[in-house]
Amino acid sequence: AVYKTLIGIPTMTLPQGSQQTTADFKVYVENHTRNPDDLSRKQIRIYQLYSRTTGKHVQILGKRINANGEDGAKHALLVVETDTFGSHVRIKGKETGYYICMNKRGKIIGKVSGINRECVFVEEVLENNYTALVSAKYRGWYLGFNRKGRPRKGPKTQQNQQDVQFMKRYPQGKGDGTNHRPFRFTTVTKRTRRAR
Repeated sequence: AVYKTLIGIPTMTLPQGSQQTTADFKVYVENHTRNPDDLSRKQIRIYQLYSRTTGKHVQILGKRINANGEDGAKHALLVVETDTFGSHVRIKGKETGYYICMNKRGKIIGKVSGINRECVFVEEVLENNYTALVSAKYRGWYLGFNRKGRPRKGPKTQQNQQDVQFMKRYPQGKGDGTNHRPFRFTTVTKRTRRAR
């Protein structure tokens, strides 16, 4: 068998007639999804997180974080760093430079450095097309906000709660420079009546 290296992944060319196994590649991907490395190419996007609970946007004011930001407000613009492997993201305020993190008590706080695993979240796309962000370090604890826009503690959150459901969108009339169309959404409230 001949060994080769392709984009940092060791691969093996087997003799003709033998079947090639993908077990090694699956292990490689699983390991890098669990512990993203600094050599992987990062994707950086700028957008807002629309909160289904408040009808407003997540904003990072430094150490304080809430979901009361207006569309296009400077503190509601988020820089989202995505690792190549998996859907692990770090979310930083474009204005303040602080990252959204979750401490061991489940409290949502802003930190200057996003290197800590407490500042990594995993994106989960839900059946209703909203996105939930679960802590990579504290599994089962979600980023969430109550009706007043205050952060909820991780242990009190669940995937099926509206408090943890978000929609990615760009400020009105703006994109992130990668030729994406703005996200469109409709707010549904109890007062909304059926069109006749």
